[in-house]
Amino acid sequence: MLDLYGVTMTEPCTHARQATIRKVPRPAAGCEDCMKIGAPWVHLRECLTCGHVGCCDSSPNRHATAHYRHTRHPIVSSAEPGETWCWCYVDERVLG
Repeated sequence: MLDLYGVTMTEPCTHARQATIRKVPRPAAGCEDCMKIGAPWVHLRECLTCGHVGCCDSSPNRHATAHYRHTRHPIVSSAEPGETWCWCYVDERVLG
């Protein structure tokens, strides 16, 4: 079992052990890329490798997934207040 930010995961993916995991501040200020272009976002995700804050796939620009495709950083966490789950892009599964 792995405890990540107070969330106990019974079967973590291997990427959770390999990644440099960062603590996620909640709420995040906003999607870094959307703020640069003046675009709206729905929900925020933070890369647990580098701290990049991007918007979710329900947002028009899907910057969190675009960040993963560009960097191959495997895990994001919700940066929304009250949410503590993570997502592994490689294994396509929720952690926690």
